[in-house]
Amino acid sequence: MTDYEGLVALVTGGASGIGAATARLLAARGAQVAVLDREPADPASAAMSVPCDVTDAEAVEAAVDAVAERFGRLDVVVNNAGVGAQGDVAANGDDEWRRVLDVNVLGVARVSRAALPYLRRSPSAAVVNTSSVVALVGVPDRALYSATKGAVLALTLAMAADHVRDGIRVNAVVPGTADTPWVGRLLASAADPEQAAQALRERQPMGRLVSAEEVAHAIAYLGSPLSGSTTGAALTVDGGMTGLRLPR
Repeated sequence: MTDYEGLVALVTGGASGIGAATARLLAARGAQVAVLDREPADPASAAMSVPCDVTDAEAVEAAVDAVAERFGRLDVVVNNAGVGAQGDVAANGDDEWRRVLDVNVLGVARVSRAALPYLRRSPSAAVVNTSSVVALVGVPDRALYSATKGAVLALTLAMAADHVRDGIRVNAVVPGTADTPWVGRLLASAADPEQAAQALRERQPMGRLVSAEEVAHAIAYLGSPLSGSTTGAALTVDGGMTGLRLPR
């Protein structure tokens, strides 16, 4: 497919996991891809790699401006940068709540705010935010993370309403538990990593983790000009976790 031919896409958190898979896919479909990440991106998929911490407003504005200046436009923004958190509502102190909210929610706002002037000039403007199945389903020991991803989903809907008449589509992808480096680290820290991995697989009706590539394809669909009538949507890629209830 060449539906992204001539478009410039910016992917935050694009150096690994879902972000890296998205950068590769958008590049393969014709986009000039810029990755904003604290780590360098794969040069095979990113035409531009910009060191950037999404908690730093000045750095975000400079990075977005640099992308638009280099390519002369900005069409698609994928807000994928995020961090995880474990525990119930009492497990994390105020500093950790602020840190995770700063990355997962304010990071989306900062990047989107900086990109808006350029998106308003694009004939194919789209924003795709990475939420999570925990925004829709109660999962044990994910209170802080769930709060941030629920906020991302609500922010997506608000942005879609605010900017539909600017010609900017805003959608969210809602992954289930994905086979990513963060989940790998989570499993490695478990008392019994294999038992923990099996539990994660079993809670999704398909019986396996979601792949980063599967989430990337959903992101590419939402960001594509071919999806010009899709805005304010939340596309689940969760192995059936939100919609299916199978007998045991």
